Amino acid sequence: MRWINRRPGRLVAFGLAALPFALAVLGYVIASDLRRAANPADKLLPAPAQILDTALSLATEADRRSGDVLLWLDTSASLIRLAEGALISASMGLVFGLLIGLIPGIRTTLAPFVSVISLIPPLAILPILFIVFGLGEVSKVALIAIGIAPVLIRDIAQRTAEIPEEMIVKAQTLGASTWAIITRVALPQVLPRLIGALRLSLGPAWLFLIAAEAIASTEGLGYRIFLVRRYFAMDVIIPYVIWITLLAFLMDLGLRQLHRRAFPWAGPAT
Repeated sequence: MRWINRRPGRLVAFGLAALPFALAVLGYVIASDLRRAANPADKLLPAPAQILDTALSLATEADRRSGDVLLWLDTSASLIRLAEGALISASMGLVFGLLIGLIPGIRTTLAPFVSVISLIPPLAILPILFIVFGLGEVSKVALIAIGIAPVLIRDIAQRTAEIPEEMIVKAQTLGASTWAIITRVALPQVLPRLIGALRLSLGPAWLFLIAAEAIASTEGLGYRIFLVRRYFAMDVIIPYVIWITLLAFLMDLGLRQLHRRAFPWAGPAT
Protein backbone atom coordinates (compact mmCIF):
# COMPACT_ATOMS: atom_id res chain seq x y z
CA MET A 1 0.00 0.00 0.00
CA ARG A 2 1.25 3.49 -0.86
CA TRP A 3 2.07 5.84 2.00
CA ILE A 4 -0.49 8.37 0.77
CA ASN A 5 -3.22 5.77 1.36
CA ARG A 6 -2.16 4.75 4.86
CA ARG A 7 -4.23 6.32 7.63
CA PRO A 8 -3.08 5.84 11.24
CA GLY A 9 -5.49 4.55 13.84
CA ARG A 10 -6.61 6.69 16.75
CA LEU A 11 -3.90 5.49 19.15
CA VAL A 12 -1.14 5.79 16.55
CA ALA A 13 -2.42 9.23 15.52
CA PHE A 14 -2.28 10.40 19.12
CA GLY A 15 1.26 9.11 19.49
CA LEU A 16 2.39 10.75 16.25
CA ALA A 17 0.82 14.07 17.30
CA ALA A 18 2.53 13.93 20.70
CA LEU A 19 5.91 12.96 19.27
CA PRO A 20 7.07 16.45 18.17
CA PHE A 21 6.13 17.91 21.55
CA ALA A 22 7.98 15.18 23.38
CA LEU A 23 11.06 15.68 21.21
CA ALA A 24 10.96 19.43 21.82
CA VAL A 25 10.78 18.94 25.59
CA LEU A 26 13.54 16.34 25.49
CA GLY A 27 15.74 18.63 23.41
CA TYR A 28 15.20 21.48 25.87
CA VAL A 29 16.01 19.28 28.88
CA ILE A 30 19.24 18.05 27.27
CA ALA A 31 20.30 21.56 26.24
CA SER A 32 19.49 22.92 29.71
CA ASP A 33 21.52 20.20 31.43
CA LEU A 34 24.49 20.83 29.14
CA ARG A 35 24.46 24.58 29.72
CA ARG A 36 24.07 24.26 33.49
CA ALA A 37 26.84 21.65 33.60
CA ALA A 38 29.15 24.20 31.98
CA ASN A 39 27.76 27.12 34.03
CA PRO A 40 25.53 26.40 37.06
CA ALA A 41 24.43 30.06 37.10
CA ASP A 42 23.21 29.99 33.49
CA LYS A 43 19.90 31.86 33.01
CA LEU A 44 19.28 31.20 29.34
CA LEU A 45 17.86 27.69 29.74
CA PRO A 46 16.60 27.22 33.32
CA ALA A 47 15.85 23.74 34.56
CA PRO A 48 12.28 22.48 34.07
CA ALA A 49 11.88 22.23 37.86
CA GLN A 50 12.78 25.89 38.20
CA ILE A 51 10.31 26.86 35.49
CA LEU A 52 7.57 24.89 37.21
CA ASP A 53 8.30 26.45 40.60
CA THR A 54 8.23 29.94 39.12
CA ALA A 55 4.99 29.24 37.26
CA LEU A 56 3.30 28.03 40.44
CA SER A 57 4.55 31.09 42.28
CA LEU A 58 3.21 33.43 39.60
CA ALA A 59 -0.18 31.70 39.67
CA THR A 60 -0.63 31.42 43.45
CA GLU A 61 1.43 34.05 45.29
CA ALA A 62 0.50 37.72 45.54
CA ASP A 63 3.03 40.32 44.48
CA ARG A 64 4.65 42.04 47.47
CA ARG A 65 4.24 45.54 46.07
CA SER A 66 0.79 45.41 44.47
CA GLY A 67 -0.83 42.55 46.36
CA ASP A 68 -2.11 41.03 43.10
CA VAL A 69 -1.41 37.58 41.71
CA LEU A 70 0.52 38.64 38.64
CA LEU A 71 -0.38 35.84 36.26
CA TRP A 72 -4.13 36.31 36.69
CA LEU A 73 -3.87 40.10 36.68
CA ASP A 74 -1.97 40.04 33.39
CA THR A 75 -4.24 37.39 31.89
CA SER A 76 -7.38 39.33 32.72
CA ALA A 77 -6.03 42.57 31.26
CA SER A 78 -4.85 40.93 28.04
CA LEU A 79 -7.98 38.87 27.44
CA ILE A 80 -10.24 41.88 27.90
CA ARG A 81 -8.24 43.85 25.33
CA LEU A 82 -8.17 40.92 22.94
CA ALA A 83 -11.90 40.23 23.29
CA GLU A 84 -12.81 43.87 22.71
CA GLY A 85 -10.59 44.13 19.65
CA ALA A 86 -11.83 40.85 18.20
CA LEU A 87 -15.48 41.76 18.80
CA ILE A 88 -15.09 45.13 17.09
CA SER A 89 -13.23 43.53 14.18
CA ALA A 90 -15.80 40.75 13.76
CA SER A 91 -18.65 43.27 13.78
CA MET A 92 -16.93 45.46 11.19
CA GLY A 93 -16.04 42.43 9.09
CA LEU A 94 -19.61 41.17 9.09
CA VAL A 95 -21.34 44.49 8.37
CA PHE A 96 -18.96 45.90 5.78
CA GLY A 97 -18.27 42.51 4.24
CA LEU A 98 -21.98 41.94 3.59
CA LEU A 99 -22.49 45.43 2.19
CA ILE A 100 -19.44 45.28 -0.08
CA GLY A 101 -20.30 41.79 -1.29
CA LEU A 102 -23.96 42.51 -2.05
CA ILE A 103 -24.37 46.17 -3.01
CA PRO A 104 -22.48 47.26 -6.13
CA GLY A 105 -22.40 50.95 -5.21
CA ILE A 106 -20.83 50.25 -1.83
CA ARG A 107 -18.45 47.72 -3.40
CA THR A 108 -17.25 50.31 -5.88
CA THR A 109 -16.78 52.88 -3.13
CA LEU A 110 -15.23 50.86 -0.31
CA ALA A 111 -13.56 47.78 -1.82
CA PRO A 112 -10.47 49.62 -3.12
CA PHE A 113 -10.12 51.53 0.16
CA VAL A 114 -10.32 48.38 2.28
CA SER A 115 -7.83 46.64 -0.03
CA VAL A 116 -5.31 49.44 0.47
CA ILE A 117 -5.88 49.64 4.23
CA SER A 118 -5.30 45.89 4.56
CA LEU A 119 -1.81 46.31 3.08
CA ILE A 120 -0.66 48.80 5.74
CA PRO A 121 1.46 47.07 8.44
CA PRO A 122 -0.56 47.69 11.64
CA LEU A 123 2.55 47.96 13.81
CA ALA A 124 3.74 50.85 11.62
CA ILE A 125 0.78 52.96 12.73
CA LEU A 126 1.09 52.09 16.42
CA PRO A 127 2.90 55.38 17.20
CA ILE A 128 0.05 57.25 15.46
CA LEU A 129 -2.49 55.45 17.61
CA PHE A 130 -0.58 56.36 20.75
CA ILE A 131 -0.49 60.01 19.67
CA VAL A 132 -4.18 60.13 18.74
CA PHE A 133 -5.69 57.97 21.49
CA GLY A 134 -3.01 58.20 24.17
CA LEU A 135 -1.31 55.33 25.96
CA GLY A 136 -4.48 53.90 27.49
CA GLU A 137 -6.70 51.00 26.56
CA VAL A 138 -8.22 52.58 23.45
CA SER A 139 -4.98 52.55 21.46
CA LYS A 140 -4.32 48.88 22.24
CA VAL A 141 -7.83 47.78 21.28
CA ALA A 142 -7.69 50.00 18.19
CA LEU A 143 -4.48 48.33 17.04
CA ILE A 144 -6.11 44.89 17.21
CA ALA A 145 -9.21 46.13 15.39
CA ILE A 146 -7.25 47.93 12.68
CA GLY A 147 -4.93 44.96 12.33
CA ILE A 148 -7.52 42.27 11.63
CA ALA A 149 -10.74 44.06 10.59
CA PRO A 150 -9.67 44.74 6.96
CA VAL A 151 -8.77 41.09 6.47
CA LEU A 152 -12.11 39.98 7.89
CA ILE A 153 -13.97 42.47 5.71
CA ARG A 154 -12.28 41.24 2.54
CA ASP A 155 -12.87 37.59 3.48
CA ILE A 156 -16.57 38.09 4.24
CA ALA A 157 -17.04 40.24 1.14
CA GLN A 158 -15.52 37.50 -1.00
CA ARG A 159 -17.73 34.84 0.60
CA THR A 160 -20.79 37.03 0.07
CA ALA A 161 -19.89 37.56 -3.58
CA GLU A 162 -19.65 33.78 -4.00
CA ILE A 163 -23.30 33.26 -3.03
CA PRO A 164 -25.00 31.73 -6.10
CA GLU A 165 -26.69 34.37 -8.20
CA GLU A 166 -29.84 32.25 -8.52
CA MET A 167 -30.42 32.49 -4.76
CA ILE A 168 -30.41 36.28 -4.95
CA VAL A 169 -32.68 36.25 -8.02
CA LYS A 170 -35.16 33.85 -6.41
CA ALA A 171 -35.33 35.99 -3.28
CA GLN A 172 -36.06 39.08 -5.36
CA THR A 173 -38.67 37.18 -7.36
CA LEU A 174 -40.44 36.35 -4.12
CA GLY A 175 -40.47 40.04 -3.22
CA ALA A 176 -37.59 40.17 -0.76
CA SER A 177 -36.19 43.61 -0.01
CA THR A 178 -32.48 44.38 0.17
CA TRP A 179 -32.61 44.10 3.96
CA ALA A 180 -34.40 40.75 3.74
CA ILE A 181 -31.81 39.43 1.27
CA ILE A 182 -28.99 40.52 3.58
CA THR A 183 -30.50 39.00 6.72
CA ARG A 184 -32.31 35.94 5.33
CA VAL A 185 -30.10 34.90 2.42
CA ALA A 186 -26.56 36.24 2.84
CA LEU A 187 -26.14 36.35 6.62
CA PRO A 188 -26.68 32.61 7.24
CA GLN A 189 -24.20 31.85 4.46
CA VAL A 190 -21.37 34.02 5.80
CA LEU A 191 -21.63 33.49 9.57
CA PRO A 192 -19.74 30.16 9.46
CA ARG A 193 -17.08 31.83 7.31
CA LEU A 194 -16.79 34.65 9.87
CA ILE A 195 -15.93 32.20 12.63
CA GLY A 196 -13.33 30.52 10.45
CA ALA A 197 -11.78 33.85 9.48
CA LEU A 198 -11.74 34.94 13.11
CA ARG A 199 -9.91 31.76 14.06
CA LEU A 200 -7.22 32.50 11.49
CA SER A 201 -6.96 36.08 12.77
CA LEU A 202 -6.26 35.11 16.39
CA GLY A 203 -2.54 34.74 15.76
CA PRO A 204 -2.09 38.27 14.36
CA ALA A 205 -4.42 39.61 17.07
CA TRP A 206 -2.13 38.19 19.79
CA LEU A 207 0.86 39.68 18.01
CA PHE A 208 -0.66 43.17 17.94
CA LEU A 209 -1.77 42.87 21.55
CA ILE A 210 1.64 41.85 22.86
CA ALA A 211 3.38 44.55 20.81
CA ALA A 212 1.10 47.26 22.20
CA GLU A 213 1.45 46.00 25.77
CA ALA A 214 5.24 45.80 25.46
CA ILE A 215 5.48 49.46 24.48
CA ALA A 216 2.96 51.14 26.77
CA SER A 217 1.19 49.28 29.54
CA THR A 218 1.28 48.61 33.27
CA GLU A 219 -0.18 45.11 33.15
CA GLY A 220 -0.72 42.38 30.60
CA LEU A 221 1.02 39.27 29.36
CA GLY A 222 3.09 41.15 26.80
CA TYR A 223 4.01 43.82 29.34
CA ARG A 224 5.28 41.24 31.83
CA ILE A 225 7.39 39.42 29.28
CA PHE A 226 9.15 42.57 28.15
CA LEU A 227 9.49 43.83 31.71
CA VAL A 228 11.44 40.82 32.96
CA ARG A 229 13.55 40.38 29.82
CA ARG A 230 15.98 43.01 31.13
CA TYR A 231 16.75 40.65 34.03
CA PHE A 232 17.11 37.61 31.73
CA ALA A 233 14.30 35.99 33.74
CA MET A 234 13.70 33.09 31.37
CA ASP A 235 11.98 31.16 34.16
CA VAL A 236 9.23 33.82 33.96
CA ILE A 237 9.23 34.36 30.20
CA ILE A 238 8.91 30.69 29.28
CA PRO A 239 5.82 30.04 31.49
CA TYR A 240 4.19 33.17 30.09
CA VAL A 241 4.86 32.06 26.51
CA ILE A 242 3.45 28.61 27.26
CA TRP A 243 0.42 30.19 28.93
CA ILE A 244 -0.24 32.48 25.95
CA THR A 245 0.01 29.46 23.63
CA LEU A 246 -2.46 27.53 25.79
CA LEU A 247 -4.90 30.45 25.86
CA ALA A 248 -4.70 30.81 22.08
CA PHE A 249 -5.30 27.07 21.67
CA LEU A 250 -8.34 27.16 23.96
CA MET A 251 -9.78 30.15 22.11
CA ASP A 252 -9.32 28.39 18.79
CA LEU A 253 -10.92 25.24 20.22
CA GLY A 254 -13.85 27.27 21.54
CA LEU A 255 -14.48 28.88 18.15
CA ARG A 256 -14.23 25.50 16.45
CA GLN A 257 -16.81 24.03 18.85
CA LEU A 258 -19.06 27.06 18.30
CA HIS A 259 -18.84 26.50 14.56
CA ARG A 260 -19.69 22.82 14.93
CA ARG A 261 -22.66 23.37 17.23
CA ALA A 262 -24.12 26.51 15.68
CA PHE A 263 -23.61 25.59 12.02
CA PRO A 264 -23.54 21.78 11.70
CA TRP A 265 -24.77 22.07 8.12
CA ALA A 266 -21.69 24.07 7.10
CA GLY A 267 -19.30 21.15 7.42
CA PRO A 268 -16.26 20.85 9.69
CA ALA A 269 -14.37 23.97 10.71
CA THR A 270 -11.02 23.82 8.97
